[in-house]
Amino acid sequence: MKFSALVPQLDLAIASSLDTAPDCDPEIVGVSAVQDAEPDTLSYVEGGKFAKYVATTQATALILPAQTALQEVAQARGLAWVAVKDPRLGFARAIALFYQPYQPAPGIHPTAVIDPSATVGDNPAIGAHVVIQASAKLGHNVCIHPNVVVYPNAEIGDGTTLHANCVIHERTLIGKHCVIHSGAVIGSEGYGFVPVATGWEKMHQSGRTVLEDGVEIGCNSCVDRPSVGETRIGPQTKIDNHVQIGHGCQIGMGVAMAAQVGLAGGVTIGNRVILAGQVGVANQAKIGDGAIATAKSGVHQDVPPGGIVSGYPAMPHRVYLKAAALIKRLPELAQTVKDLKRP
Repeated sequence: MKFSALVPQLDLAIASSLDTAPDCDPEIVGVSAVQDAEPDTLSYVEGGKFAKYVATTQATALILPAQTALQEVAQARGLAWVAVKDPRLGFARAIALFYQPYQPAPGIHPTAVIDPSATVGDNPAIGAHVVIQASAKLGHNVCIHPNVVVYPNAEIGDGTTLHANCVIHERTLIGKHCVIHSGAVIGSEGYGFVPVATGWEKMHQSGRTVLEDGVEIGCNSCVDRPSVGETRIGPQTKIDNHVQIGHGCQIGMGVAMAAQVGLAGGVTIGNRVILAGQVGVANQAKIGDGAIATAKSGVHQDVPPGGIVSGYPAMPHRVYLKAAALIKRLPELAQTVKDLKRP
């Protein structure tokens, strides 16, 4: 693809080498990381520690931030470049021009087992050893990879992809254009037990799990159903691998959760919340719109909208930074206390 044909498809351009050197229009054959790029590829730089690679990268073209100094370096090296408002977003769009995820051809594999009462929409792609149980409903253009099991009365929306070996439990509702990655379990029983004299008595989980449109669930993540009511994940929420969503959680739209996040039962998450890796959220806690919990935070209390918390137990991020700085000085402070106690 010619560089001049690529630039308009990024839909973010502020300026490019085509403005100053219209003859600089190389053929781009792929994308690569800036620090180990190959010739004839496109890469990107956001600034910061990667800015130095503009002077050394072997990439033929670069997506750059709106920093004139970086553009001048690229220009001096004879590289094609385009400056955009968000280089990472531009690179994401560029990748989509050169790579598309594997998509099996439409059709139903002869080893798939589909209950006669199940409903399958138009143009399905259903792989080997898939099991679709009674009264399940699949929308149009659904793609189901091998060994997936869809339990009775589950519903899968149009254009949704279920990757190999995931399980969709009974009565689960999955919206349109969702992606469930391999090994994920959606709608499994919540952790419900009542203490009795002889141990624990099981509380059946009669509720359901609902994933709204555009939700993505990573590999080996679990979303549990509650005893009553529903667990709901809002539209366009993106969940990483090895994440546990407890029974009855209510998660808003556009939420991002990194790997190994764990939500106890009944947690409420607002819109556009970010939970970094290994964050734990206690039972019934509420996290407001736009809040952020940094990696390994233990959230035991409510977090207000827009709040940023860190640490265990979680505290306001600025307080955490001050506390972390003091930890480094503990030996010195301990010695000071000893000196003050001496007669």
